[in-house]
Amino acid sequence: MTMSNDRGQAAMMVIVVAAALFMALSSATLVVGGQLIDRTRAQTAADGAALAALQGGRGAAAALAERHGGELVSFERGPGEHRVNVVVQVGERTARAVATDAP
Repeated sequence: MTMSNDRGQAAMMVIVVAAALFMALSSATLVVGGQLIDRTRAQTAADGAALAALQGGRGAAAALAERHGGELVSFERGPGEHRVNVVVQVGERTARAVATDAP
């Protein structure tokens, strides 16, 4: 009689383990996905800020980085007057971009 009462217990255990595994993988996917989005947003903001800086200087770079949800961390002109280097941070991610308008 004990065996008939134990039927189905293994199936419940498999369901519980599968649900826990699914939750862990879902959580990890969300974390990694969020980091990838921040990295992409940081690079997009840095690229735009570098291009904006060519025409409007540091102020234009900072404004564009802010519009993209980032912060201008570093701004350098040169080498030469036609080149800018910027570093932008979005969340915990930073990205670097260089732009030039030299012929």
